[in-house]
Amino acid sequence: MSSATPSPTTSARRSTPGRTASLARTLTALALATSLAACGGSDDEQVAAPPAESASAEPAAAASPLECPLEATEVKAPAGVSSALDTKPTVTGVSGPAPTELQYFDIVEGDGDEAVTGSQVTVKYLGAFYDSGKEFDSSWSRGADETLPFGICQQGVIPGFAVGPSGMKVGGRRQIIIPGELAYGAAGQGDIPPNAPLVFVVDLVTVN
Repeated sequence: MSSATPSPTTSARRSTPGRTASLARTLTALALATSLAACGGSDDEQVAAPPAESASAEPAAAASPLECPLEATEVKAPAGVSSALDTKPTVTGVSGPAPTELQYFDIVEGDGDEAVTGSQVTVKYLGAFYDSGKEFDSSWSRGADETLPFGICQQGVIPGFAVGPSGMKVGGRRQIIIPGELAYGAAGQGDIPPNAPLVFVVDLVTVN
C-alpha cells in the first residue's frame, strides 16, 4: 500500500514503511475535532479534583458518564452483505445522493463486551467509497489478524469512524456510512477527494 493510501487513523501506530506520513494526519483540519476532544480527550488528560466544600454542603452528585456529541442513526441492512467474520468483507456501491448524517447497520450482532464512549477497542476494518464500493484501505490487506486500536468518540481517527462502532459488542460486524464532513472533510486525503462520503465495515475484536 502506498504512502498516499488513507486510513481511518490519524496517528501512526505501526512502523510499516511508507505509512507514517499518511497516518500522521490530525483532526485539526476537521470541523468536529473540538467536539471529539470534549467527548473523550487524550489518553493523558487528567480529571481535576473538585473544590473543597463546607460541612453543611449537600453531597456532590455522582459524576455522569461520558457523553459523545455525535450519534449514528441505525438503518435497515441491505440484502447480501458479507456476514462471514473469517472472510474479508466487501462493499457494494450505492447510486444516488449519500446520506448527510452518520448511519450504520449491524451485519452480525456480537455477544461480548459492549463498546461505549471512552472504551479502548481494536477492530478489523475495510474502507470503501460510498458511490463505487471500491476499497481504499483495509486492515485485511495487511493480514487476517491485523487490528486497529482507538478510543470510541476520541481523537486519533476520523470522527465518523470514532463514533460508528459505539454500541457494538465483541464478535459483531457493522457497516458504517460516513458523510464527507465526518470523514476527511473539505481537505480530503490522498486518493480520497474533498467531502467524499465513505463506507467502513468494522469487526469489533476487543473492548477495554
